[in-house]
Amino acid sequence: MRKVVAGLYMSLDGVVEDRSTWGSSYFNKEMLEMIREGTAEADAVLIGRRTYEAFADFWPKQGSDVPMSDFLNNSPKYVLSTTLKTVAWKNSTLHKGDLSEVVAELKARPGKNIQVPGSPRLVRTLMQLGLLDALSLFVIPIVLGKGMRLFEEVTREVPLELVASTSFSTGVVGVTYRPKRNDGAPR
Repeated sequence: MRKVVAGLYMSLDGVVEDRSTWGSSYFNKEMLEMIREGTAEADAVLIGRRTYEAFADFWPKQGSDVPMSDFLNNSPKYVLSTTLKTVAWKNSTLHKGDLSEVVAELKARPGKNIQVPGSPRLVRTLMQLGLLDALSLFVIPIVLGKGMRLFEEVTREVPLELVASTSFSTGVVGVTYRPKRNDGAPR
């Protein structure tokens, strides 16, 4: 069965929105290599409406020399939205149905991991519904004080297990967690 794997940039105080204004100066080749490793294990993308709209405006204009461009532009993209009418970005499919049913059906298909780049609201929901198999974060050493936080709307305890961590020369820490079952064992 395929896994749903999320990847986000996050400030020390949990902010995940608009990282281009605060996280770019910390990005380096070490982080790029970790991103490449993650996308090599994936063959599809799962995103929400807001991320879709931003990505569909930006990524099709990027050449193959831009990291992640080929992966994002050429992979199947499953867009979860109840408000979008259509999706025009190449290889995109709009899903308006029940999130749990849609994700279960996508996970049952043959293939590699399903990558969730960004989409913090979707990541929160997937985590709360027990549909997220791994959460990878680049924790940027900056405190922003304001902005959308990844866990701000989480309404119940979600135990996680650390499965990987890496410190980068810029002070960024890369961490990957997987959810645990209620009895404490990994899912």
